Amino acid sequence: QVQLVQSGGGLVQAGGSLNLSCAASGRNFGSYAMGWFRQAPGKEREFVSDINWTGSSTNYVDSVKGRFTISRDSAKNMVHLQMNSLKPEDTAVYYCAIHRRPGSRSRDKDEYAYWGQGTQVTVSS
Repeated sequence: QVQLVQSGGGLVQAGGSLNLSCAASGRNFGSYAMGWFRQAPGKEREFVSDINWTGSSTNYVDSVKGRFTISRDSAKNMVHLQMNSLKPEDTAVYYCAIHRRPGSRSRDKDEYAYWGQGTQVTVSS
C-alpha cells in the first residue's frame, strides 16, 4: 500500500523559513517525478514545484522562484521543499505528490497518482 507522509509546516512570520518533507512508502518511486502543490481557502489546488526522477531538473511556479527549493533523496523515497522569504500569500495547505507515470513531468494535478495528507503553512504579516 502506497503511503506519503508529510512533515514540517506550521506558523511563521513573513520573511521566515519553513521546510516540508514527504516520505513515500509501499514501493520504489526512483523513476517518478515528485512534486508539491498547495491549496489556499476557496482556491484551486495549484502547482508549486516538481523535480524529475534523477533530481537534475526542477520546475517552479513563478511566484516562488528564487524563494523555494525542491530536492529529493531517491534512496529514501523522500522529497523536500525548503521555503525561504515566506509571504502571507504563501499561506495554504501544502501537498506532496508523485506522478502517475515513470519519467513524465507535469504541472497538472490530475497527472499525479499519489498524494500526501497535506500540511498547513501559515505566514503572518
